[in-house]
Amino acid sequence: MKTPEGKLKDQIKAFLKERGAYYYMPVPSGYSTPTVDFVGCYHGFFFAIEAKAPGQKPTSRQIATIRTMQGAGAWAGWWDDFDKFKSDFLFWIAP
Repeated sequence: MKTPEGKLKDQIKAFLKERGAYYYMPVPSGYSTPTVDFVGCYHGFFFAIEAKAPGQKPTSRQIATIRTMQGAGAWAGWWDDFDKFKSDFLFWIAP
C-alpha cells in the first residue's frame, strides 16, 4: 500500500509524463550532494520538486537544497498537495 507521499509522487510522475517533461528521481545516498525528489526540464525550464505527505514540511536540509537550486535559476519548491503543484506548474512553467 502506498504512503500519502508515494501517492503524491505517482500523481506528479503521471502529470510530468503526460506533458512530455524530462525528469529524474535521484536515489538518496548519504555520500552524495543533497537533492530533491524530482529534477528535470520542461520547455527549457529546469525544475526541482520535493513531494511531501499532506501537512508535512521539508527538512532544513531540503529547504537549503531548494534555495540553492532557486539561486541557480531553477523553478524549485515543495508541495504536499497535487492540485496546488499542478496549478503552480501550469502557471509558472507550462507554455
